[in-house]
This record gives sequence, structure tokens and C-alpha cells, in this order.
Amino acid sequence: MEKTIYVVTMLRSRNLLTRKYGKGFFNDFKTISKEKLYEILPQVPDIGKSIFSFNYQFGPAYIAWYKAFMELKLEQQEIWENIWLMNERMITIIPRGLLHLAGKSYINGFKKKAAMHAERQLKKELHPYDWQIAYREVSDNTFEIDITECGLKKLAHDFDADGLLPGICRMDYMVSYLMGNGFERTKTLGDGDDCCNCRYHREGLCAWSPEKGFEGRR
Repeated sequence: MEKTIYVVTMLRSRNLLTRKYGKGFFNDFKTISKEKLYEILPQVPDIGKSIFSFNYQFGPAYIAWYKAFMELKLEQQEIWENIWLMNERMITIIPRGLLHLAGKSYINGFKKKAAMHAERQLKKELHPYDWQIAYREVSDNTFEIDITECGLKKLAHDFDADGLLPGICRMDYMVSYLMGNGFERTKTLGDGDDCCNCRYHREGLCAWSPEKGFEGRR
């Protein structure tokens, strides 16, 4: 899955990055990031079956892209913005109407599985790189998850890519926006807070609007 995520996103992002930086830059980026990915993959721990497995599988590609952009001398904010745009190209393979349907199905499943994840956590059944959470059901429409340990944060640290965060944390807003779910948060581990205090709504709105900045929103 990790290789598929990388390949599909690169194909979807080729025109975007070529228009922005030129063909030579894209070819260099592709060469460097592919080398980084294949260096990283054998060293990535397998966290097994987890509700966060899909998130975790994006980690190697994120780290490879981040390190390649850094090697090509881009500033950190620009790297975050490029990875946001690349993810948007990946996600919008799916038409918006189907994305909204998928969003409702995903959030319903995530709500059910989060409680089970918390139970497995209490039994010490989670991999050390899995997410550690506190789960609260607020209503039929709303639930909260406090993330106290993040697998992507640990993985980024292992590969000297701590600067990937909190940029990738912000993509939760983009994904919620595209999938038609409500999402709020005021703290993230990537910003140095004690947790990521995520609040999800089955029915609700979530603005993306990165051009407005993230003041007061993490």
C-alpha cells in the first residue's frame, strides 16, 4: 500500500509540480524521493491491524517527499503546502459526491472502532508505534478523541523529519472538508501540545482555507 500511495500521488502531482517549478525540478524530486522511499520502507515497523493503519501507511511517502524537498532547498512552509496539494490531488481522484458518501461511512466506522481501539490500549495490545488515545462519545452525531501518542510523529522522528509536523497535522482539515464531515481541534502533538484534541461530527462543516492561516486552529 505504501508504494501505491507514493506512485499514484506522484502521477497525480506531476503536472502541478512541473507547472510550479519546471520539468527538471520535478525529475530531480522524483529521483530523490523514490530513493528516500526505498531507503525508508525496510526500516518502517509494521503496526499490524489498527484503525490508524491507513494514516500510518502514508508516513513513508510523506517523509520521502519532505526530505526530497528539503534537499532541493525549499522552505518548510512551502514544503507543507506542496504536500497538502499533493494529497488533495490524491484524494480527489474520487468524485466529490462519492467522497461525501465515503466520508459518512468512514466516520461511522471510525467512531465504532475508536472505542475498541481504546479497549485494546488498556489491555496493552497495541504496537508501540500505534496511536494512544482517549475516546469520548458526546452524542449520536459527535465524538472526541484525544491523541496522546502519534505513530506518524514517531516515524518522522526516526528519519530525522521532525519538521514534517505540524504541517501534515493540518491535513485533517482538508480531508474533513473534502469528505463532508465536521472537525475541530485546538491542540496537536506536532505543535508541542500535550495531545491532539480532535472533535468529529458526522453531520457538520469543516473549512479548509489554508490561505487564511491557522491562527487559533491547529
